Amino acid sequence: MKPLNDESLIDKSLIDESLIDESLIDSIVVLAEKAGQAILEVYSSEFEVQSKADQSPLTQADLAAHLCIVAGLEALTPDLPIISEEAGLPDFAERSRWQRYWLVDPLDGTKEFVNRNGEFTVNIALIDQGNPVLGVVHVPVQNTTYVGCEGFGAERRDSDGNAVTIHVSSSSSQPVRVVGSRSHRGASLDAYLKELGECDMIPMGSSLKFCVIAEGGADLYPRLGLTSEWDTAAAQAVVEQAGGRVVTLDGKAMKYNTKSEILNPYFFVIGAADKDWLALLPDRSSISE
Repeated sequence: MKPLNDESLIDKSLIDESLIDESLIDSIVVLAEKAGQAILEVYSSEFEVQSKADQSPLTQADLAAHLCIVAGLEALTPDLPIISEEAGLPDFAERSRWQRYWLVDPLDGTKEFVNRNGEFTVNIALIDQGNPVLGVVHVPVQNTTYVGCEGFGAERRDSDGNAVTIHVSSSSSQPVRVVGSRSHRGASLDAYLKELGECDMIPMGSSLKFCVIAEGGADLYPRLGLTSEWDTAAAQAVVEQAGGRVVTLDGKAMKYNTKSEILNPYFFVIGAADKDWLALLPDRSSISE
C-alpha cells in the first residue's frame, strides 16, 4: 500500500502521532492473517460452542484469535490500549480519556463460523479521536484481506500479497444492490426495503457486507439492528477510504468511544452516493434502537 500522491490529503501530524506508516499497516495485515490461520485450525476440527452471557456463541477460535492479536498488538504498540470483544470492557471513565486505541473483533460472524458458511472475518481497527483511521478486515476462508488507512486509501490483498485498489460504485445499480445480515433481520429493515422499491437483497454475514460495498459489489447496507463498535470499526475505515460513508440515521459519520455502552446506533453504509438513501426511511419514531 503506497501513500496517496497528493500530500495535501495526508495529515502528517496524525500519521506521526498514530504511528501509522506502511510498515505498521503491513504488520497489522500479517497479524490478522496469523489470527485467521488460528481460526481455520479450529474451523477444520470438531470444535465446541459455548454461550456468552448474552447467549451469543463463543468458540475456541474466538479465543485463539483474541490471544494472537492482543499479543501482537502489545508487541507492536505497547503504549496503546486495546479493546477486544473477548476481553473485559474498561470503564468509560478510563477509556473516555483515550485519544488512540486498538478496537478488535477477533472473529466477527461466529454464527457464520458455527454454520460453516465461510462468511466470518478478523477485524482490527485503530481509533483516533473517535474515528477509525486504520482498518484491516481479513477473510480467513478466502485468504483475502481488505485494508483502509487514512492518507493511504483502500485496497484488497489476495493470498499472494497482490494488492488492488478498491473504490465504491460511482452510481447505484437498477435494481439497487442491498446487502443485509444473514443472521439478523427485522421489521424495520423490511419496511425500509418496501420504501426502496425494486432491489436485489444479498444476505451476508459479518463485516464482509462493508467490504463488498467498498469494492463496488453493492450499493447500500442499511443496518436497523444492534451491533457493537468492534463489529464495524475496521470495515468502516475500509469503506470510508474507498470513498463511501458510514452514517447514523441523522446523517452524521459514526463515531467511537463516545458513550459508556459499546453498542452502535443504527446506521447506513453508503457506497453509491447518487441517491438520498436516508430520505426513504419510514417514520423514524417507529424505528426503536
